Amino acid sequence: MQFPKYQAWRKAVSEAVPYPPPTPTPTPDNEEEQLSPEEAIANGYATLRANLAAELLERIMAKPSGFFEKLVVDLLLAMGYGGSRAEAGTVTKASGDGGIDGVINEDRLGLDAVYVQAKRWEGNVGVGSLREFVGSLSAHKAHKGIFITTSDFAPGAREFVHQVSHKIVLINGQRLAELMIDYGVGVSTRETYVLKRADEDYFAEG
Repeated sequence: MQFPKYQAWRKAVSEAVPYPPPTPTPTPDNEEEQLSPEEAIANGYATLRANLAAELLERIMAKPSGFFEKLVVDLLLAMGYGGSRAEAGTVTKASGDGGIDGVINEDRLGLDAVYVQAKRWEGNVGVGSLREFVGSLSAHKAHKGIFITTSDFAPGAREFVHQVSHKIVLINGQRLAELMIDYGVGVSTRETYVLKRADEDYFAEG
């Protein structure tokens, strides 16, 4: 570095235009930059929906057991079961463990009935609870049932349901929150976005 010519050469090298840098390894940030606007909106919507589902479950667990009973009835009515609130409300009864057990009409005419059991639990529902549920169905000569929980079902419980002759639908906490969002129970619309595109048929005329 004591020679002026060497110093000038180093300066010239440092100021020279470098070769094009290698293509950087994709990272989550620049992967987002490569998304189309539609893909970015879809990803954003999925994230907002997942956050809302988690918030709904937290709010359910923070409310008293009577609120969960009302929520289950509201959801089943919104999905088309039970006919009216008066009809649905008279067939459900609160139990001591924060859940409900009852029967609700599958359709508005009451041609078939569905036995409902709901557990506001934090731990997973095991095989024992499903066996008791199937026993209740048999005792009432019922063939269809819905088991709703705020938590989840143990793998053995899901396998057990496929082994019995009764038609049983299992709804875990995640599915419960998704149904609430889809059927507008406990949620309200904040913003609505409509994506439009050019009408090919319109521009094809003439």
